[in-house]
Amino acid sequence: CPEEPVLLAELKPGRPQRYDWKSSCETWSVAFSPDGAWFAWSQGHCVVKLIPWPLEEAELKTLERKSRGSKAEVRSRGVAKEKTLECGQIVWGLAFSAWPAAEEGETDPTCTVGLPCLILATGLNDGQIKVWEVQTGHLLFSLLGHQDVVRDLSFAPNGSLILVSASRDKTLRVWDLSRDGRQVQVLSGHVQWVYCCSISPDCSMLCSVAGEKSALLWSMRSYTLIRRLEGHQSSVVSCDFSPDSALLVTASYDACVIMWDPYTGEQLRTLRHVPLHSALDYSGEVHTSSLRSVCFSPEGLYLATVADDRLLRIWALELRSPVAFAPMTNGLCCMYFPHGGFIATGTRDGHVQFWTAPRVLSSLKHLCRKALRTFLTTYQVLALPIPRKLKEFLTYRTF
Repeated sequence: CPEEPVLLAELKPGRPQRYDWKSSCETWSVAFSPDGAWFAWSQGHCVVKLIPWPLEEAELKTLERKSRGSKAEVRSRGVAKEKTLECGQIVWGLAFSAWPAAEEGETDPTCTVGLPCLILATGLNDGQIKVWEVQTGHLLFSLLGHQDVVRDLSFAPNGSLILVSASRDKTLRVWDLSRDGRQVQVLSGHVQWVYCCSISPDCSMLCSVAGEKSALLWSMRSYTLIRRLEGHQSSVVSCDFSPDSALLVTASYDACVIMWDPYTGEQLRTLRHVPLHSALDYSGEVHTSSLRSVCFSPEGLYLATVADDRLLRIWALELRSPVAFAPMTNGLCCMYFPHGGFIATGTRDGHVQFWTAPRVLSSLKHLCRKALRTFLTTYQVLALPIPRKLKEFLTYRTF
């Protein structure tokens, strides 16, 4: 059984909180760059903090101490230092992507010839999306189109610079940053605020969830609706694909996470968030377990969830009950470090907490399944001339 998550460090906003800014100090989004070299968090006050990721526990402790000062400047590996992006609006969504290196003879305003660079998209309160170059802190694009808060952002993981945004204006928009940030498509289908969007690692599908009981699954090739996933009893607020794109998880205010086969629309299992005794507050009142966020671990064997009962839960893929818990302050979001071992959570008071996560050595069986499912759909697996039990394993139906 994995050990309980241990709090490694907690970062706090450097500026004093003003009472009239109370509604704008939450950390609604945290993000690691795909290579794990940078961490970003929307710490409230219209500010995004960018931190070169310290890999050692001792460095984390140093970073925690320095975050308490108003002018923290953290150096890591002798090169990069902490940066502050002044966005001018409350920041809700964050997403990193690598910008491919410019080749000889090309004029690329973003990157030095021969050097790839990192960009960060920020979704803002006024409907704008601002895209920044991380190393210099330069603003590259201001994408205009949304009529309300941009709640979440997701880059296509294949480096194509396709960005999907989810907004309270009830639409999703697709942008192509390789074509000067041109708006490629508007996806309409939700009737409530859109809370979260996630592109599958194979870049074939997009899931979006809103203040509705169903999640929508879209084709990233034709930008058309594939299906509605019906099963939750309340608003669905978070979604994530497994690293091989074979599974999709959705989290809802109904205190459940549902695991789906995105290809067939089948519900594979439901993870119910049952309150624990430790969820009692001082008045003896039990906090509800409404979910805020769900995310897969990088190897695809664990899930992390954050709920309103002030618990971070770790779930193993094969089990219906959590394998580990940690008490935390009011959590809003969670994300695994791309190389495993850590989870970052954002809280209502603008803080970020870093937790240990189970380190796991994937079995050869799981690695084979993951490799096959990266390029085979459920239907293609079912059509293979192999034993039924092997098909069940490859389609995650052996839980």
